[in-house]
Amino acid sequence: MKKYNKYKVCLIIAGMGLLLTGCGKGGQENINAGMEAVEAMEYEQALTNFEAALANGEDIRLLYRGQGIAYMGLTRYEEASQSFEKALANSKILIDDMDYDINYYLATAYYKNGELDKAAGVYDAILALKDTERTAYFLRGTIRLEQGNYEVAMQDFDKAIALDKKDYGQLISIYQVLEQNGYKQIGQEYLQAAVEADEKSMKDYERGLISYYLEDYASASTYLERARTAGDEEIILYLGKTYEALGDYNYAATVYSSYLDEHTDSEQIYNQLGMCRMQMGNYEEALTAFQAGKNVEDNSMMQTLQFNEIVAYEYIGEYKKAAVLLESYLKAYPGDEIAKRENVFLQTR
Repeated sequence: MKKYNKYKVCLIIAGMGLLLTGCGKGGQENINAGMEAVEAMEYEQALTNFEAALANGEDIRLLYRGQGIAYMGLTRYEEASQSFEKALANSKILIDDMDYDINYYLATAYYKNGELDKAAGVYDAILALKDTERTAYFLRGTIRLEQGNYEVAMQDFDKAIALDKKDYGQLISIYQVLEQNGYKQIGQEYLQAAVEADEKSMKDYERGLISYYLEDYASASTYLERARTAGDEEIILYLGKTYEALGDYNYAATVYSSYLDEHTDSEQIYNQLGMCRMQMGNYEEALTAFQAGKNVEDNSMMQTLQFNEIVAYEYIGEYKKAAVLLESYLKAYPGDEIAKRENVFLQTR
């Protein structure tokens, strides 16, 4: 049985702040409809809308951008990169924010398609035009680290940090990349240095989160409990995860459930509650949490919740139900290799 926790930060697209909507320009009905379909994760419908936009003579740069995003949703990364390339080919003479936006998407498509040098080349081009793009430094550093070029990667990370030393979210993302590539201690040194440099000015939540990644869970729980009154979703998420790390799953589940009593629109907390219940062996309750999360509108974690729902059904022993759901899942996300292996497992049940 494979690990059911598929919740993790997607580092290659995190922090971009890219827009998923069209510009609202008049006469772009099909583009607007296509972007609405993208937001609803109806990617095939979106592609139909963008084809109609092309036939209708709508903004060609916007429609190819939208088409690329739809292909990304379908994990058809080569076609996505071709669409983004077409979008850039129809750019204006003067570089604008949309050009940066499309380039970030293009780099992500290259990365997802395994074309790491091409992705890094896009970040090179972005930084040649605007050398204050922290996200480009971070993402290029991520690629270089994956390619085994540690020293160059660290130079990029240092530049990203130097541009905003108090962006602790970026710092944590850098730690996560380092940890995932076998440099956990180096990543923790970055975090410890940040704590020592800003010990007095750092907020309780920031210190709590960094303590969590430093694996000082006792301190993390203290700081996050202090920050809890703010009612922020991320504070609740990491407070619960801290208690999970301490082995107190009952209290962690209470933290999540209490928050959900007043905030029923948090798919992230529903998912974490489900995973906590799984750790406790309460698979029926975990299933209920995953399904409640799926019902949240404008859901940003639908793929994760759908997969976790399938695995919960497996633990319950409802293999036929899990198989039916997995078949549907693979139609929506055909590039999920882990799910494909899970499908092979279910065929043997």
